[in-house]
Amino acid sequence: MNIVARLGRGFLRANVQALDSTVRSLPHLANLLPVLPTTTLPETNRPVPLRTDDSEASCSNRETESLHKSSVEDLTWGVRQSEYGGRHRGQYSPETTRWMSSVPVSVDETEGSGQVERFQTEAVDPFSLVADELAQLGAKMRDMVATEVPKLAQAAEYFFRMGAEGKRFRPTVLLLMATAVSTSIPGSTLAAEAQSIRDRQRRIAEITEMIHVASLLHDDVLDSSDTRRGISSLNFLMGNKLAVLAGDFLLARASVALASLRNVEVIELLSRVLEHLVSGEIMQMTGEPEARCSFDYYIKKTYNKTASLIANSCKSVAILGGQPPDVAGLAYDYGRHLGLAFQIVDDLLDFVGTSLVLGKPALADLNQGIATAPVLFAAEEFPMMEDLIKRKFARSGDVEQALQWVQQSKGLERARELAAYHASQAVLAIERLPPPESQGAAQSRRALVDLTQRVLTRKK
Repeated sequence: MNIVARLGRGFLRANVQALDSTVRSLPHLANLLPVLPTTTLPETNRPVPLRTDDSEASCSNRETESLHKSSVEDLTWGVRQSEYGGRHRGQYSPETTRWMSSVPVSVDETEGSGQVERFQTEAVDPFSLVADELAQLGAKMRDMVATEVPKLAQAAEYFFRMGAEGKRFRPTVLLLMATAVSTSIPGSTLAAEAQSIRDRQRRIAEITEMIHVASLLHDDVLDSSDTRRGISSLNFLMGNKLAVLAGDFLLARASVALASLRNVEVIELLSRVLEHLVSGEIMQMTGEPEARCSFDYYIKKTYNKTASLIANSCKSVAILGGQPPDVAGLAYDYGRHLGLAFQIVDDLLDFVGTSLVLGKPALADLNQGIATAPVLFAAEEFPMMEDLIKRKFARSGDVEQALQWVQQSKGLERARELAAYHASQAVLAIERLPPPESQGAAQSRRALVDLTQRVLTRKK
Protein backbone atom coordinates (compact mmCIF):
# COMPACT_ATOMS: atom_id res chain seq x y z
CA MET A 1 0.00 0.00 0.00
CA ASN A 2 1.56 3.33 -1.00
CA ILE A 3 1.82 6.53 1.03
CA VAL A 4 -1.09 8.18 -0.77
CA ALA A 5 -3.35 5.28 0.19
CA ARG A 6 -2.34 5.50 3.84
CA LEU A 7 -2.76 9.26 3.93
CA GLY A 8 -6.11 9.04 2.18
CA ARG A 9 -7.45 6.43 4.56
CA GLY A 10 -6.32 8.46 7.53
CA PHE A 11 -7.99 11.57 6.13
CA LEU A 12 -11.43 10.18 5.38
CA ARG A 13 -12.74 9.71 8.90
CA ALA A 14 -11.36 13.11 9.83
CA ASN A 15 -13.03 14.57 6.75
CA VAL A 16 -16.52 13.47 7.76
CA GLN A 17 -16.07 14.75 11.30
CA ALA A 18 -14.42 17.99 10.15
CA LEU A 19 -17.31 18.75 7.80
CA ASP A 20 -19.66 17.93 10.65
CA SER A 21 -17.77 20.46 12.79
CA THR A 22 -18.00 23.06 10.02
CA VAL A 23 -21.78 22.75 9.99
CA ARG A 24 -21.97 22.80 13.78
CA SER A 25 -19.95 26.03 13.92
CA LEU A 26 -22.89 27.85 12.35
CA PRO A 27 -25.18 28.98 15.22
CA HIS A 28 -28.53 28.47 13.53
CA LEU A 29 -27.84 24.77 12.89
CA ALA A 30 -25.44 23.82 15.67
CA ASN A 31 -28.07 22.03 17.74
CA LEU A 32 -29.86 20.31 14.90
CA LEU A 33 -27.29 17.70 13.94
CA PRO A 34 -26.72 14.35 15.70
CA VAL A 35 -23.24 13.25 16.68
CA LEU A 36 -21.60 10.95 14.15
CA PRO A 37 -20.56 7.60 15.66
CA THR A 38 -16.89 6.74 15.84
CA THR A 39 -17.05 3.27 14.32
CA THR A 40 -19.90 2.85 11.87
CA LEU A 41 -22.25 5.47 10.55
CA PRO A 42 -26.00 5.24 11.12
CA GLU A 43 -28.12 2.89 9.10
CA THR A 44 -29.75 4.94 6.35
CA ASN A 45 -30.95 4.64 2.80
CA ARG A 46 -28.00 5.39 0.58
CA PRO A 47 -27.60 5.60 -3.19
CA VAL A 48 -24.83 3.66 -4.87
CA PRO A 49 -22.11 5.31 -6.96
CA LEU A 50 -22.77 7.17 -10.17
CA ARG A 51 -22.25 5.26 -13.38
CA THR A 52 -22.59 7.88 -16.09
CA ASP A 53 -23.73 6.89 -19.54
CA ASP A 54 -21.80 9.52 -21.47
CA SER A 55 -19.12 8.33 -23.86
CA GLU A 56 -16.17 9.62 -21.86
CA ALA A 57 -17.33 8.01 -18.64
CA SER A 58 -18.14 4.75 -20.40
CA CYS A 59 -14.73 4.68 -22.04
CA SER A 60 -12.99 5.42 -18.77
CA ASN A 61 -14.99 2.81 -16.90
CA ARG A 62 -14.30 0.13 -19.50
CA GLU A 63 -10.59 0.88 -19.45
CA THR A 64 -10.36 0.55 -15.68
CA GLU A 65 -13.22 -1.87 -15.01
CA SER A 66 -11.05 -4.78 -13.95
CA LEU A 67 -8.89 -2.47 -11.86
CA HIS A 68 -11.79 -0.94 -9.95
CA LYS A 69 -14.39 -3.69 -9.80
CA SER A 70 -13.66 -5.19 -6.39
CA SER A 71 -12.87 -1.87 -4.70
CA VAL A 72 -15.93 -0.09 -6.02
CA GLU A 73 -18.13 -2.98 -4.87
CA ASP A 74 -16.54 -2.95 -1.42
CA LEU A 75 -17.02 0.80 -1.05
CA THR A 76 -20.69 1.01 -1.97
CA TRP A 77 -23.20 1.77 0.73
CA GLY A 78 -23.55 -1.94 1.50
CA VAL A 79 -25.70 -2.59 -1.58
CA ARG A 80 -25.25 -3.61 -5.21
CA GLN A 81 -27.18 -1.74 -7.86
CA SER A 82 -26.41 -0.28 -11.27
CA GLU A 83 -28.09 3.10 -10.88
CA TYR A 84 -28.04 6.00 -8.49
CA GLY A 85 -31.20 6.59 -6.58
CA GLY A 86 -31.93 3.09 -5.26
CA ARG A 87 -33.58 3.15 -1.83
CA HIS A 88 -31.96 0.48 0.33
CA ARG A 89 -30.97 0.19 3.96
CA GLY A 90 -27.57 -0.94 5.13
CA GLN A 91 -24.46 0.17 6.96
CA TYR A 92 -21.11 0.89 5.39
CA SER A 93 -19.37 -2.28 4.29
CA PRO A 94 -16.60 -3.58 6.62
CA GLU A 95 -13.96 -2.48 4.13
CA THR A 96 -15.32 1.08 4.13
CA THR A 97 -15.38 1.16 7.93
CA ARG A 98 -11.75 0.04 8.05
CA TRP A 99 -10.91 2.59 5.38
CA MET A 100 -12.46 5.39 7.38
CA SER A 101 -11.02 4.48 10.78
CA SER A 102 -7.43 3.66 9.81
CA VAL A 103 -4.56 6.11 10.44
CA PRO A 104 -1.47 6.93 8.40
CA VAL A 105 1.48 4.61 8.94
CA SER A 106 5.20 4.91 8.31
CA VAL A 107 6.20 5.67 4.75
CA ASP A 108 8.74 2.87 4.98
CA GLU A 109 6.07 0.17 5.30
CA THR A 110 5.16 -1.84 2.23
CA GLU A 111 2.03 -3.81 1.66
CA GLY A 112 0.06 -5.43 -1.12
CA SER A 113 1.92 -4.56 -4.31
CA GLY A 114 5.35 -4.94 -2.75
CA GLN A 115 6.37 -1.58 -4.13
CA VAL A 116 8.89 0.19 -1.88
CA GLU A 117 8.19 3.86 -1.21
CA ARG A 118 11.07 5.83 -2.72
CA PHE A 119 9.89 9.33 -1.95
CA GLN A 120 9.22 10.97 1.40
CA THR A 121 6.23 13.30 1.34
CA GLU A 122 5.20 15.87 3.91
CA ALA A 123 2.04 17.88 4.28
CA VAL A 124 2.03 20.88 1.98
CA ASP A 125 -0.45 23.51 0.85
CA PRO A 126 -1.65 22.29 -2.59
CA PHE A 127 -2.02 25.85 -3.85
CA SER A 128 1.53 26.78 -2.82
CA LEU A 129 2.95 23.92 -4.92
CA VAL A 130 1.68 25.58 -8.10
CA ALA A 131 1.61 29.22 -6.95
CA ASP A 132 4.13 30.41 -9.54
CA GLU A 133 2.30 28.72 -12.38
CA LEU A 134 -1.05 30.07 -11.14
CA ALA A 135 0.36 33.60 -11.26
CA GLN A 136 1.56 33.03 -14.83
CA LEU A 137 -1.78 31.47 -15.70
CA GLY A 138 -3.66 34.52 -14.41
CA ALA A 139 -1.57 36.87 -16.51
CA LYS A 140 -1.91 34.64 -19.57
CA MET A 141 -5.70 34.48 -19.31
CA ARG A 142 -5.93 38.25 -19.06
CA ASP A 143 -4.00 38.40 -22.32
CA MET A 144 -6.21 35.71 -23.88
CA VAL A 145 -9.41 37.69 -23.29
CA ALA A 146 -8.03 41.00 -24.51
CA THR A 147 -10.02 42.63 -27.30
CA GLU A 148 -10.17 45.97 -29.06
CA VAL A 149 -13.85 46.43 -28.16
CA PRO A 150 -13.72 48.37 -24.85
CA LYS A 151 -17.00 47.23 -23.31
CA LEU A 152 -16.41 43.62 -24.30
CA ALA A 153 -12.88 43.77 -22.90
CA GLN A 154 -14.17 45.17 -19.62
CA ALA A 155 -16.82 42.45 -19.38
CA ALA A 156 -14.65 39.54 -20.49
CA GLU A 157 -11.86 40.25 -18.01
CA TYR A 158 -14.23 40.98 -15.10
CA PHE A 159 -13.45 37.77 -13.17
CA PHE A 160 -9.85 37.58 -14.35
CA ARG A 161 -8.86 40.86 -12.72
CA MET A 162 -6.45 40.85 -9.79
CA GLY A 163 -8.50 40.37 -6.64
CA ALA A 164 -11.51 38.90 -8.44
CA GLU A 165 -9.91 35.69 -9.65
CA GLY A 166 -11.34 33.37 -7.01
CA LYS A 167 -9.48 30.37 -5.61
CA ARG A 168 -8.37 29.00 -9.00
CA PHE A 169 -9.40 25.59 -7.71
CA ARG A 170 -9.70 23.89 -11.10
CA PRO A 171 -6.34 25.06 -12.49
CA THR A 172 -4.72 23.94 -9.23
CA VAL A 173 -6.20 20.45 -9.58
CA LEU A 174 -5.04 20.20 -13.19
CA LEU A 175 -1.50 21.43 -12.59
CA LEU A 176 -1.14 19.01 -9.69
CA MET A 177 -2.55 16.16 -11.77
CA ALA A 178 -0.12 16.95 -14.59
CA THR A 179 2.77 16.52 -12.15
CA ALA A 180 1.19 13.54 -10.37
CA VAL A 181 1.11 11.46 -13.57
CA SER A 182 4.33 12.81 -15.05
CA THR A 183 6.89 10.39 -16.41
CA SER A 184 10.60 11.06 -16.20
CA ILE A 185 12.23 11.95 -19.52
CA PRO A 186 15.96 11.14 -19.23
CA GLY A 187 18.62 13.19 -20.95
CA SER A 188 19.09 16.93 -21.21
CA THR A 189 18.31 16.84 -24.93
CA LEU A 190 14.70 16.01 -24.05
CA ALA A 191 14.24 18.89 -21.61
CA ALA A 192 12.59 20.95 -24.33
CA GLU A 193 10.12 18.13 -24.98
CA ALA A 194 9.21 17.95 -21.29
CA GLN A 195 8.66 21.72 -21.19
CA SER A 196 6.49 21.51 -24.30
CA ILE A 197 4.31 18.88 -22.62
CA ARG A 198 3.98 21.03 -19.51
CA ASP A 199 3.04 24.08 -21.59
CA ARG A 200 0.29 22.12 -23.31
CA GLN A 201 -1.01 20.82 -20.00
CA ARG A 202 -0.99 24.36 -18.62
CA ARG A 203 -3.05 25.38 -21.62
CA ILE A 204 -5.71 22.88 -20.51
CA ALA A 205 -5.81 24.61 -17.12
CA GLU A 206 -6.32 27.96 -18.85
CA ILE A 207 -9.06 26.60 -21.11
CA THR A 208 -10.83 24.94 -18.21
CA GLU A 209 -10.87 28.11 -16.14
CA MET A 210 -12.20 30.13 -19.07
CA ILE A 211 -15.01 27.61 -19.62
CA HIS A 212 -15.78 27.69 -15.90
CA VAL A 213 -15.95 31.50 -15.75
CA ALA A 214 -18.11 31.59 -18.89
CA SER A 215 -20.53 29.17 -17.22
CA LEU A 216 -20.66 31.43 -14.15
CA LEU A 217 -21.57 34.43 -16.29
CA HIS A 218 -24.36 32.50 -17.97
CA ASP A 219 -25.58 30.99 -14.67
CA ASP A 220 -25.83 34.40 -13.04
CA VAL A 221 -28.06 35.60 -15.87
CA LEU A 222 -30.27 32.51 -15.67
CA ASP A 223 -30.49 32.78 -11.88
CA SER A 224 -30.85 36.59 -11.81
CA SER A 225 -27.97 36.69 -9.31
CA ASP A 226 -26.63 40.05 -8.24
CA THR A 227 -23.48 38.82 -6.43
CA ARG A 228 -20.65 36.43 -7.28
CA ARG A 229 -17.41 35.82 -5.39
CA GLY A 230 -18.40 38.47 -2.88
CA ILE A 231 -18.73 41.22 -5.48
CA SER A 232 -21.45 42.39 -7.84
CA SER A 233 -22.20 39.98 -10.64
CA LEU A 234 -21.46 41.08 -14.19
CA ASN A 235 -25.10 40.96 -15.21
CA PHE A 236 -25.98 43.21 -12.26
CA LEU A 237 -23.40 45.79 -13.36
CA MET A 238 -23.68 45.64 -17.14
CA GLY A 239 -26.96 43.90 -17.90
CA ASN A 240 -27.91 40.44 -19.07
CA LYS A 241 -27.13 40.91 -22.75
CA LEU A 242 -23.53 41.97 -22.24
CA ALA A 243 -22.99 39.25 -19.60
CA VAL A 244 -24.24 36.56 -21.99
CA LEU A 245 -22.10 37.87 -24.84
CA ALA A 246 -19.06 38.06 -22.56
CA GLY A 247 -19.59 34.40 -21.66
CA ASP A 248 -19.91 33.51 -25.33
CA PHE A 249 -16.70 35.42 -26.05
CA LEU A 250 -14.82 33.45 -23.36
CA LEU A 251 -16.06 30.17 -24.83
CA ALA A 252 -14.93 31.29 -28.27
CA ARG A 253 -11.45 32.15 -27.01
CA ALA A 254 -11.29 28.85 -25.11
CA SER A 255 -12.23 27.00 -28.31
CA VAL A 256 -9.43 28.70 -30.25
CA ALA A 257 -6.93 27.75 -27.54
CA LEU A 258 -8.25 24.18 -27.54
CA ALA A 259 -7.89 23.86 -31.30
CA SER A 260 -4.27 25.04 -31.06
CA LEU A 261 -3.41 21.85 -29.12
CA ARG A 262 -4.09 19.81 -32.27
CA ASN A 263 -5.04 16.71 -30.28
CA VAL A 264 -8.29 15.25 -31.57
CA GLU A 265 -9.05 13.21 -28.45
CA VAL A 266 -8.58 16.17 -26.10
CA ILE A 267 -10.60 18.46 -28.39
CA GLU A 268 -13.43 15.92 -28.38
CA LEU A 269 -13.33 15.55 -24.57
CA LEU A 270 -13.54 19.26 -23.82
CA SER A 271 -16.06 19.90 -26.58
CA ARG A 272 -18.26 17.29 -24.94
CA VAL A 273 -17.92 19.24 -21.68
CA LEU A 274 -19.63 22.21 -23.33
CA GLU A 275 -22.48 19.91 -24.34
CA HIS A 276 -22.71 18.65 -20.77
CA LEU A 277 -22.84 22.18 -19.33
CA VAL A 278 -25.79 23.06 -21.54
CA SER A 279 -27.52 19.73 -20.93
CA GLY A 280 -27.13 20.07 -17.18
CA GLU A 281 -28.60 23.55 -17.16
CA ILE A 282 -31.55 22.46 -19.30
CA MET A 283 -32.09 19.46 -17.00
CA GLN A 284 -32.22 21.84 -14.05
CA MET A 285 -34.63 24.23 -15.75
CA THR A 286 -37.02 21.81 -17.42
CA GLY A 287 -37.01 18.56 -15.45
CA GLU A 288 -40.34 16.77 -15.19
CA PRO A 289 -41.91 16.73 -11.70
CA GLU A 290 -41.05 13.06 -11.12
CA ALA A 291 -37.50 13.53 -12.38
CA ARG A 292 -36.93 16.37 -9.91
CA CYS A 293 -37.52 13.89 -7.08
CA SER A 294 -34.99 11.38 -8.47
CA PHE A 295 -31.50 11.02 -7.06
CA ASP A 296 -30.35 9.54 -10.36
CA TYR A 297 -31.50 12.70 -12.13
CA TYR A 298 -29.85 14.94 -9.52
CA ILE A 299 -26.48 13.18 -9.81
CA LYS A 300 -26.57 13.14 -13.60
CA LYS A 301 -27.35 16.86 -13.62
CA THR A 302 -24.57 17.48 -11.09
CA TYR A 303 -22.12 15.54 -13.22
CA ASN A 304 -23.05 17.56 -16.29
CA LYS A 305 -22.94 20.96 -14.60
CA THR A 306 -19.87 20.51 -12.40
CA ALA A 307 -18.02 17.20 -12.45
CA SER A 308 -17.67 16.70 -16.21
CA LEU A 309 -15.41 19.74 -16.60
CA ILE A 310 -13.00 18.63 -13.87
CA ALA A 311 -13.10 14.96 -14.90
CA ASN A 312 -12.47 15.43 -18.61
CA SER A 313 -9.86 18.12 -18.00
CA CYS A 314 -7.95 15.77 -15.67
CA LYS A 315 -8.13 13.08 -18.33
CA SER A 316 -6.92 15.56 -20.93
CA VAL A 317 -3.76 16.52 -19.02
CA ALA A 318 -2.96 12.81 -18.62
CA ILE A 319 -3.44 12.22 -22.34
CA LEU A 320 -1.21 15.19 -23.24
CA GLY A 321 1.39 13.77 -20.83
CA GLY A 322 1.50 10.60 -22.92
CA GLN A 323 -0.17 8.42 -20.30
CA PRO A 324 -1.86 5.12 -21.27
CA PRO A 325 -5.65 4.71 -21.16
CA ASP A 326 -5.74 3.16 -17.68
CA VAL A 327 -3.87 6.10 -16.12
CA ALA A 328 -5.97 8.61 -18.05
CA GLY A 329 -9.05 6.77 -16.79
CA LEU A 330 -7.89 7.08 -13.18
CA ALA A 331 -7.27 10.80 -13.68
CA TYR A 332 -10.83 11.04 -15.01
CA ASP A 333 -12.19 9.13 -12.01
CA TYR A 334 -10.41 11.43 -9.58
CA GLY A 335 -11.87 14.51 -11.27
CA ARG A 336 -15.35 13.02 -11.52
CA HIS A 337 -15.59 12.11 -7.85
CA LEU A 338 -13.90 15.31 -6.70
CA GLY A 339 -16.34 17.33 -8.78
CA LEU A 340 -19.34 15.49 -7.37
CA ALA A 341 -18.07 15.92 -3.80
CA PHE A 342 -17.46 19.62 -4.47
CA GLN A 343 -20.99 20.24 -5.72
CA ILE A 344 -22.68 18.19 -2.98
CA VAL A 345 -20.81 20.27 -0.38
CA ASP A 346 -21.86 23.39 -2.29
CA ASP A 347 -25.48 22.23 -2.06
CA LEU A 348 -25.03 21.63 1.66
CA LEU A 349 -23.53 25.08 2.20
CA ASP A 350 -26.56 26.62 0.54
CA PHE A 351 -28.44 25.57 3.68
CA VAL A 352 -25.87 26.21 6.39
CA GLY A 353 -23.86 29.13 5.03
CA THR A 354 -24.54 32.84 5.04
CA SER A 355 -24.56 35.23 2.09
CA LEU A 356 -21.59 37.09 3.56
CA VAL A 357 -19.44 33.96 3.77
CA LEU A 358 -20.60 32.33 0.53
CA GLY A 359 -20.30 35.48 -1.58
CA LYS A 360 -23.71 34.67 -3.07
CA PRO A 361 -27.26 34.41 -1.66
CA ALA A 362 -27.95 31.59 0.81
CA LEU A 363 -30.93 29.27 0.17
CA ALA A 364 -30.60 30.22 -3.48
CA ASP A 365 -31.45 26.72 -4.70
CA LEU A 366 -34.72 26.47 -2.81
CA ASN A 367 -35.73 29.95 -3.89
CA GLN A 368 -35.09 28.94 -7.50
CA GLY A 369 -37.11 25.74 -7.14
CA ILE A 370 -34.12 23.40 -7.18
CA ALA A 371 -34.05 20.23 -5.05
CA THR A 372 -30.52 19.18 -4.04
CA ALA A 373 -29.13 16.31 -1.95
CA PRO A 374 -30.23 17.56 1.51
CA VAL A 375 -33.79 18.04 0.22
CA LEU A 376 -33.92 14.66 -1.55
CA PHE A 377 -32.66 12.87 1.54
CA ALA A 378 -35.14 14.77 3.72
CA ALA A 379 -37.94 13.70 1.37
CA GLU A 380 -37.36 10.09 2.38
CA GLU A 381 -38.26 11.01 5.97
CA PHE A 382 -40.95 13.56 5.06
CA PRO A 383 -42.74 12.18 1.95
CA MET A 384 -44.84 15.34 1.63
CA MET A 385 -41.62 17.10 0.58
CA GLU A 386 -42.09 15.54 -2.86
CA ASP A 387 -45.17 17.69 -3.47
CA LEU A 388 -43.09 20.79 -2.80
CA ILE A 389 -40.28 19.54 -5.06
CA LYS A 390 -42.68 18.80 -7.91
CA ARG A 391 -44.10 22.31 -7.84
CA LYS A 392 -40.59 23.80 -7.39
CA PHE A 393 -41.39 25.35 -3.99
CA ALA A 394 -43.61 27.85 -5.80
CA ARG A 395 -46.35 28.39 -3.19
CA SER A 396 -46.10 30.79 -0.32
CA GLY A 397 -44.44 29.07 2.63
CA ASP A 398 -42.94 26.21 0.57
CA VAL A 399 -39.34 27.34 1.02
CA GLU A 400 -39.78 27.77 4.77
CA GLN A 401 -41.47 24.38 5.11
CA ALA A 402 -38.76 22.64 3.07
CA LEU A 403 -36.04 24.24 5.17
CA GLN A 404 -37.77 23.08 8.35
CA TRP A 405 -38.00 19.49 7.12
CA VAL A 406 -34.35 19.50 6.04
CA GLN A 407 -33.35 20.72 9.48
CA GLN A 408 -35.52 18.16 11.25
CA SER A 409 -34.29 15.25 9.11
CA LYS A 410 -30.94 13.63 8.52
CA GLY A 411 -30.71 15.29 5.13
CA LEU A 412 -27.69 17.42 5.98
CA GLU A 413 -25.88 14.54 7.67
CA ARG A 414 -26.49 12.18 4.79
CA ALA A 415 -25.42 14.78 2.24
CA ARG A 416 -22.14 15.08 4.16
CA GLU A 417 -21.76 11.30 4.06
CA LEU A 418 -22.40 11.25 0.31
CA ALA A 419 -19.79 13.96 -0.27
CA ALA A 420 -17.32 12.04 1.89
CA TYR A 421 -17.98 8.89 -0.12
CA HIS A 422 -17.12 10.61 -3.39
CA ALA A 423 -14.04 12.16 -1.79
CA SER A 424 -12.93 8.67 -0.75
CA GLN A 425 -13.38 7.44 -4.32
CA ALA A 426 -11.22 10.32 -5.56
CA VAL A 427 -8.50 9.27 -3.13
CA LEU A 428 -8.87 5.68 -4.31
CA ALA A 429 -8.17 6.77 -7.88
CA ILE A 430 -4.91 8.44 -6.77
CA GLU A 431 -3.99 5.36 -4.76
CA ARG A 432 -4.29 3.18 -7.86
CA LEU A 433 -1.96 5.23 -10.03
CA PRO A 434 1.35 3.54 -10.90
CA PRO A 435 4.21 4.30 -8.45
CA PRO A 436 5.45 7.90 -8.80
CA GLU A 437 8.68 8.44 -10.69
CA SER A 438 9.80 11.60 -8.89
CA GLN A 439 9.55 13.43 -5.61
CA GLY A 440 7.40 16.05 -7.32
CA ALA A 441 4.93 13.43 -8.52
CA ALA A 442 4.65 11.92 -5.03
CA GLN A 443 4.17 15.34 -3.47
CA SER A 444 1.51 16.31 -6.01
CA ARG A 445 -0.39 13.10 -5.30
CA ARG A 446 -0.42 13.90 -1.62
CA ALA A 447 -1.64 17.39 -2.47
CA LEU A 448 -4.47 15.93 -4.57
CA VAL A 449 -5.48 13.79 -1.60
CA ASP A 450 -5.36 16.86 0.62
CA LEU A 451 -7.65 18.71 -1.79
CA THR A 452 -10.37 16.14 -1.14
CA GLN A 453 -10.24 17.10 2.53
CA ARG A 454 -10.34 20.80 1.70
CA VAL A 455 -13.40 20.24 -0.48
CA LEU A 456 -15.21 18.55 2.40
CA THR A 457 -14.31 21.17 5.01
CA ARG A 458 -14.66 24.36 2.98
CA LYS A 459 -17.06 27.03 4.17
CA LYS A 460 -17.56 28.81 0.86
